[in-house]
Amino acid sequence: MTVTEETTETEAGTARITWHPAPDPRLVLAVSHGAGGGIDARDLMALAAALPAHGVTVALVEQPWRVAGKKLAPAPKTLDTGWRGLWPALARPGLPVIAGGRSAGARVACRTATELGARAVLALGFPLHPPGKPEKSRAEELLGAGVPTLVVQGGNDPFGRPAEFPDGPHELVEVPYGDHGFAVPKRAPVGQDETLTVITDAVAEWTGSLE
Repeated sequence: MTVTEETTETEAGTARITWHPAPDPRLVLAVSHGAGGGIDARDLMALAAALPAHGVTVALVEQPWRVAGKKLAPAPKTLDTGWRGLWPALARPGLPVIAGGRSAGARVACRTATELGARAVLALGFPLHPPGKPEKSRAEELLGAGVPTLVVQGGNDPFGRPAEFPDGPHELVEVPYGDHGFAVPKRAPVGQDETLTVITDAVAEWTGSLE
């Protein structure tokens, strides 16, 4: 299937969606980037390559500030506005949509899931707290998602290690030795490719359970 791009207008500016279609789709997984990177993040690219074979069309979403070439993400309220504005394009195929994202994108997905009618939420590298500031917890956003939620978290993520997460109505998969971007140190007993396979296998299995 051919990868296609489309732009869509939102109240926060022009957003862009890159579609990686499944041959026989049953779900759409819409995933956005974090505050410091784009859709070329290793985990997003791995999911876009792996999931269409499992019946999941992957929509990689670029928020308006990235499309405009800005270096800094705007306030959370503006991120939510952009996500809301492009949701109709994500829902257009007529399939259930999983709202997803990495880091700041995961927070947006959690905050808006119930309101937008998301089937579920995929949180990649959920920033539970700023590094070194566990008292500034964002657990409320995660716990308030209101739909089935999968958290995929690096074992060495300074924004929140798996053991720091509260109990709640979400599943959590640990990516051993991974940092906030799921990079693993060269001395780790697992390689980068194995790490990405942990992520794609976990998400493929989870999406299969959502039918």
